[in-house]
Amino acid sequence: MARNRKNGMAGVRMAPAAKAILLCILIGGSGVGYVLQKNKIYELGRQISKREGVLEKIRYQNKINADRLAALHMPERLAERVKELRLGLGPAHPGQWIHLTDVRKPTTNGGPALLVFGK
Repeated sequence: MARNRKNGMAGVRMAPAAKAILLCILIGGSGVGYVLQKNKIYELGRQISKREGVLEKIRYQNKINADRLAALHMPERLAERVKELRLGLGPAHPGQWIHLTDVRKPTTNGGPALLVFGK
């Protein structure tokens, strides 16, 4: 039985169309994926630059606070603050001093003493 040309060629004509559609979907999907990745990279770059700006502000405030703390620890500033608050604090009198003596035995060679157990 001879086949009719019209019926036999339907499957053959469909294959190139399916290949073309598949190729278009593949190229289109790759393009969309590329654009989405580029957009994500751009957004992450913006977030990084924004957070770096916040970090610089925090570092600047930290430096200001460290300088302020150093100024508050100065002996002149502490004495001024004691006078301002009228706390009545002052240097210790010699009668209030406690002298401590060193009770360690000096070693002969200047090195640390060794502990020796007897037999």
